[in-house]
Amino acid sequence: MMTELQGKVALITGASRGIGRAIALAYVAAGASVAVTARTAAQLEALVAEIEKSGGTALAIPADLAVEADIQSIVNAAQERFGRIDILVNNAAIIHPRIDLVDFAPALWRQVLDVNLTAVALLTKAVLPGMIAQGTGKIINISSIGGRKGARGRSAYRVTKAALISLTESVAAEVKRHGIDVNCICPGGVDTEGYREAFNSQGRADNPRLMASEEIANLALFLASNASSAITGAAIDAFGGTNPLFV
Repeated sequence: MMTELQGKVALITGASRGIGRAIALAYVAAGASVAVTARTAAQLEALVAEIEKSGGTALAIPADLAVEADIQSIVNAAQERFGRIDILVNNAAIIHPRIDLVDFAPALWRQVLDVNLTAVALLTKAVLPGMIAQGTGKIINISSIGGRKGARGRSAYRVTKAALISLTESVAAEVKRHGIDVNCICPGGVDTEGYREAFNSQGRADNPRLMASEEIANLALFLASNASSAITGAAIDAFGGTNPLFV
């Protein structure tokens, strides 16, 4: 077992499946304890059972990031169980189908912004006092290739992912003096359940250029480790086979 994160505690949102689940498993394999949160309690409990069966330590925290009161509850639960939070991975996101702005329901627009952006800011705000007191911390925001450029039918999603890049830079500038690094990953196309549902796709069977979630988890592991000490305020493109260079 790798030990890059031995003794560390990570809080990971959107961890019941896809990229978040892969990051949780990678962190546990590297020695971390993890608090995992998502709306789906059954999937979280299954993930925790898998982690504990492998000898790891995990806590399931079912919550809805669209509900502001749930955000502080997530942090409180993780700190009560583990006593600290060393790593925060803001991964949870709503991936909406392709909808032109003229047809976009205002309620869905607000929900996408609440989960993909506002919840990230509020959850980061909630963990920062503990990290500042510790004098150390790693915050990793999962943006997207969609945060680099707009596209038809993708307005709400891509607006939030572009904003995450700016939020990463702003918070990184604020907290570096406290020993906290804040970085962002911009994945290209990844074969996740959310991708399949949003685009009615069979994933890699339809598009072999899609990445596996584990490829992004490997980068998130590096950013959570001491090996990334020279990096903060960065947005790292991880486009895989969907890199525009190859189109």
